[in-house]
Amino acid sequence: MALSAGTRRTVACLLVGLGALLIVAAVMIPTYTVSKLAKTPLDLEITTVATSQPGSESSVLDSKSLTAPEGSAKVDTNVPLVSQRFLTVEDPSDASEMTIQAGQTLRRIDKQADTGLLTATVDRVTIDRKTGMPVDKEPNGSIAVSVNKDGESIADPVQHIGLQYRFPIGTEKKSYPYFDINARKTYDANFVEETELNSMKVYHFQQHVPVTNLWDVVQAPTNRLSLPAAKWGVEGGETPVTMTRWYTNTRDLWVEPDTGTVIKGGEQLHLFYARSGDKPEITALKSNIIFDENTIESQISVAKENIDKLSLFGRVMPIILGVLGAIALIAGVFLGIRGDASPATAPRGGAPAPRGGTPAPRGGTPAPRRGEVDAPTERININKRP
Repeated sequence: MALSAGTRRTVACLLVGLGALLIVAAVMIPTYTVSKLAKTPLDLEITTVATSQPGSESSVLDSKSLTAPEGSAKVDTNVPLVSQRFLTVEDPSDASEMTIQAGQTLRRIDKQADTGLLTATVDRVTIDRKTGMPVDKEPNGSIAVSVNKDGESIADPVQHIGLQYRFPIGTEKKSYPYFDINARKTYDANFVEETELNSMKVYHFQQHVPVTNLWDVVQAPTNRLSLPAAKWGVEGGETPVTMTRWYTNTRDLWVEPDTGTVIKGGEQLHLFYARSGDKPEITALKSNIIFDENTIESQISVAKENIDKLSLFGRVMPIILGVLGAIALIAGVFLGIRGDASPATAPRGGAPAPRGGTPAPRGGTPAPRRGEVDAPTERININKRP
């Protein structure tokens, strides 16, 4: 059934309005919604597991040998190690900032329970949810490496500078400052290459932590020891020799760039005792530990989930809404133009005038056409008798 002119104009206006609304939505969704999604979620809970690599050196100082009445310090070789980190979000956290707590342990799995524990650290830092950088306030974090008599961790306020547990949304191929919790200093993580991990595009970054005197970082008892020279395995017999604990590391990070998720991580740790940092004397710990395959797959799943959200609101929905909006807009304009161009209808109660002629008076004789001559009128004499 054909629509009247008024109805066509109404439908046309509705279509134009709907089209404009959909196009505006297509433009605003990537601008507004994606900016809300492009943040580290507040319900973050991540467990990562890294293990020493078979075939590479993995040496650990037997701490009991340092206190044994006889013999020199003993270093165990081919020690299987596992590093576990449990990361959660704690208060204070809000729409723009979040506090991350990461509890990390390193243990040798060839010994049972606490006898295999080598290090335990609780790190807290408040970061910007979008950039991943620590917030600009002091202190913005703390590090605990010891406990009190009740077994509660003792946290020291530490100012964190640089990234740690994730990279920014939209990671670039450049160097980023990265904080090392052992040295408690920041060194650049430099872009190495773009590559793939299990068919996912990642950026490879590498950081070198120079040889660091740990006694200067934390004056813990294990970071400086005075023992007889014989115990250190050096000349001097029972003469006390003081040695300091030193640390260096090469850290590799493989990052999914769209979300900043660290898919894979590895560290080439080296801690040693020495009288000088340029001459290691007794190995305390030396190993290459890397995320295991289950951790890598878990991190890939986290990255894919966030990529899908960003893609839905950043590309798919704007395209669909933009196309629908353009169709509605074009249809409305077309219908409006077509309605304005419709031919006028004849007046009610009359017939259309013949083309080229003069309309006949209502109820009378048709008017003569152009060029015709009226016939003379005959006079009738009413007085005339038959």
